[in-house]
Amino acid sequence: MKSFMIPRDVEFGEKTLSYLSELDGERAILVTGGSSMKRFGFLDQAQDYLKEAGIESRVVDGVEPNPSVKTVLKGKRAMLDFEPDWVIAIGGGSALDAAKIMWCFYEHPELEFKDIIEVGSMPELRNKAKFVAIPSTSGTASEITAFSVITDTDEKIKYPIVSSEIIPDIAIVDPEIPATMPSHITANTGMDVLAHAVEAFVSTGASDYTDSLALKAIQLVFDYLPKAFEDGDNMKAREKMHNASTMAGMAFSNSSLGIVHSLAHKIGGELHITHGLANAILMPYVIEFNYEAAEEKFKIAEATLGVDDLAAAIRDLNQALNIPSSFSEIDWMDFTEEDFEGVLDRMAANAKDDPCTVTNPKEPTVEDMREIYKKAFYGAEADLD
Repeated sequence: MKSFMIPRDVEFGEKTLSYLSELDGERAILVTGGSSMKRFGFLDQAQDYLKEAGIESRVVDGVEPNPSVKTVLKGKRAMLDFEPDWVIAIGGGSALDAAKIMWCFYEHPELEFKDIIEVGSMPELRNKAKFVAIPSTSGTASEITAFSVITDTDEKIKYPIVSSEIIPDIAIVDPEIPATMPSHITANTGMDVLAHAVEAFVSTGASDYTDSLALKAIQLVFDYLPKAFEDGDNMKAREKMHNASTMAGMAFSNSSLGIVHSLAHKIGGELHITHGLANAILMPYVIEFNYEAAEEKFKIAEATLGVDDLAAAIRDLNQALNIPSSFSEIDWMDFTEEDFEGVLDRMAANAKDDPCTVTNPKEPTVEDMREIYKKAFYGAEADLD
């Protein structure tokens, strides 16, 4: 038996942030990342709308790009002190991911992080509060999914937490918020959308419901990501990409993903490579690895896009977005070839054990993972048959 779960309410389109003024409650915690939501006025707007609703609010900020267990526990303490009946995450995927797990620990303060790592191990939520997610990037789709990715900084491992309990109650998908993103973030988060959609489409957990959303999201990314990248003020492109992100999220939250994400989770944890950038670089190599196992699906995607080779088309898209074709070409990151080789075996083993590997169309070995990493690092053509 399969199921299809999404938030009860998805508010989308310009000015939908104002939906906060319609909430019914007494206290709300707003969880956010750095200063951008404050700098562009969205945090103040959110608090003003909550004030209109008669809701007192407090802010938990400082969520880092790869949210850590320590940050989650900090948020837990703030929530236990304030006792909100709404948890509202506003910002990038890291803020949304962190807020989900803060919420879990607020509801069940006796839990430890290790207690929720196993898929489906999270207890029932909504005993104290409901959850609103407001994404500032068109990328992670955390506003719609049963996923959260949290980094154990001691172990240097990113853990995808999977539970239907953390699907938000309300998603507010307002394209005016991501319109403030700089072009390189637009590119990286947009390629994260594409990775979600492609992996959902070929996942062994895919269904008619997820296929339709994933395929449309793939098409929207190819049509509108270059336009959003070239002109950040193009509101049509921004809205289409924001919708594509949420649609891809609906798909992968119900079908799961594949080894693009398994590999990206681990190299991100070890070398601190931004998740969307890691997905963009890895995706062509993984498609070539998976192609024969999911050939029918890949051909449908290629026919929809009017291309002969999806992996090549993604490499071309990366180039148009100024995304390097290999990890070794990232000259602004603080890691060396020696750093990569030193953690390669551990990353490959951990990627094999990642929950996203389970629904990859072709079952990989640890050695396969190692070879994909090497080819994505050095830029070699993938040939893993």
